[in-house]
Amino acid sequence: MLQTVGKWLWWDHLWLPRNVSWSDLEDSEGRVYAKGFHLYAALPCALGLLLVRYLFERYLAIPLANVWGIRDRIRLTAEPNLILEMYFCTQARAPSQADVRSLCKKTSWPERRVQVWFRRRRNQERPGLRKRFCEASWRCVFYFFAFVGGILALYDKPWFYNLKEVWADFPKQSMLPSQYWYYLLEMGFYLSLLLSLSFDVKRKDFKEQVIHHIATLTLLGFSWISNYIRVGTLVMAIHDSADILLEGAKVFNYAKWHGTANGIFVVFTVLFMVTRLVIFPFWVIHCTWVYPLEQFAPFFGYYFFNAMLLVLQILHLYWAVLILQMVCKFIFGKLEGDDRSDEEEDDDDSSKERNHKLSHTNGAGARGRANGH
Repeated sequence: MLQTVGKWLWWDHLWLPRNVSWSDLEDSEGRVYAKGFHLYAALPCALGLLLVRYLFERYLAIPLANVWGIRDRIRLTAEPNLILEMYFCTQARAPSQADVRSLCKKTSWPERRVQVWFRRRRNQERPGLRKRFCEASWRCVFYFFAFVGGILALYDKPWFYNLKEVWADFPKQSMLPSQYWYYLLEMGFYLSLLLSLSFDVKRKDFKEQVIHHIATLTLLGFSWISNYIRVGTLVMAIHDSADILLEGAKVFNYAKWHGTANGIFVVFTVLFMVTRLVIFPFWVIHCTWVYPLEQFAPFFGYYFFNAMLLVLQILHLYWAVLILQMVCKFIFGKLEGDDRSDEEEDDDDSSKERNHKLSHTNGAGARGRANGH
């Protein structure tokens, strides 16, 4: 049964143009073609990158955070309470007003004490500023070297300047060593992001990020096996270019270099809109949607590859909306940090009380001086 499923899954007509079979992609006459088993190396590469990330954060990012004075906010720990802990873990992190009253009856606590407990408990689940800084630093460094490596692998290739060359002699295109290593590192990196989901910073677009990583790995894997390598390298380079600036802006924002962070964010916004909303759909997707039909009839792999590219484009549109919202806040002076982040809450009402009393005292003093005058 497994052999039957395997034969159907790797049926030539599913993934390759008509009159082309997998046997045509066997190494011969000095040509070396991409093979499915090459992708097995992505797992050890991902584990290796996780080790490199650990060493980078421990010996480079954390010392840099110390130099820049990046400290985690001191948090008050929620006092032990089994009833509230059970509700927090099994039902909701932010109870409704009716549930707060119900919990007050069960715990014999006043309503304000229950609300403070939940604020503190939610803050305990949020990552600290240093963790966010280390994560953004790692991604910024990886995207930088990946982008530079991609440009070095592409700058002298004819398909980098003429997209029709992407399909020249397709699918009988020999694999280059630079393409192999570029693919391996990118697949290892995105696989490492999936493996580290449990301890990475969870943002508001967490589900979209998971979809993006899975779609990217699927695209890279399929493009590798079906020899869509040329267009795959172009897609990776386009994505890495803007991601460098996004993570760089976060790094400087966490370091409170707000002027530098804002400048990088402006450049990132322009580059994102150009690469993800113009170049990607109107150059790359046009290249994969229109040009292949000049050489062969459409087949399942052709539709599958373009469908995955469209999934990425939908995610680009979603993130473009978030970015434009941040731009509006930036223009009106209300942008503070990453709009996708789950920001900390005040976990005690004492500061609010002091501010209220101070405001009341200042107001009364001002009225007294006015009356005396």
